[in-house]
Amino acid sequence: MQNECVTAAILAGGRASRMGGSDKGLLLLEGVSLAGRVVKRIAPCVDEILITANRNLEFYSGFGLPVFSDEGCGPLSGLRQAMRFASCPLILTLPCDTPFFPENLVENLRAGLLRAGAQIAIPESAGKTHHAIMLCRNELFSDLDEFLEKGGRKVRDWQERYRHVMVPFPEPNAFFNINTQEDLKRAKSIFSA
Repeated sequence: MQNECVTAAILAGGRASRMGGSDKGLLLLEGVSLAGRVVKRIAPCVDEILITANRNLEFYSGFGLPVFSDEGCGPLSGLRQAMRFASCPLILTLPCDTPFFPENLVENLRAGLLRAGAQIAIPESAGKTHHAIMLCRNELFSDLDEFLEKGGRKVRDWQERYRHVMVPFPEPNAFFNINTQEDLKRAKSIFSA
């Protein structure tokens, strides 16, 4: 179990309403797209990467990774697509607008999942729980499919149906995500620091 392989699903399908509708994965941070930063940072930590998006699929295909439409129903539909096409028993979801996640993210989430005998591991940092980032078992696919087909959309509601564990990360900006132009400016200062 300790060596089960992990597929990372980069979630690039958000509507970005607070960013004026821009596709956040394409936004540049110090000359590199947010999606590109996340792909590069997670690559050494996982066995497989795929991307789910609902627009600009050609851009995302440029990373040379499999790209799937998330059907526009939020992070859980991105997870469902990842579960459908992943070759690993563990799936990590990672939004494309979270460029500073810790390099030990996969290692710590997997350790937490195994220690707790859980089906889903979710990170916590700076007093917040980051539900859109999770490591979960691919065996939950059928239930997730049914949950979405019945109109379920909230990540937390779905997670609470299973044995889940919160895994603490001490870094205050570990899961800082970029939702607004202000956030993008702040990300630039975090990056410079």
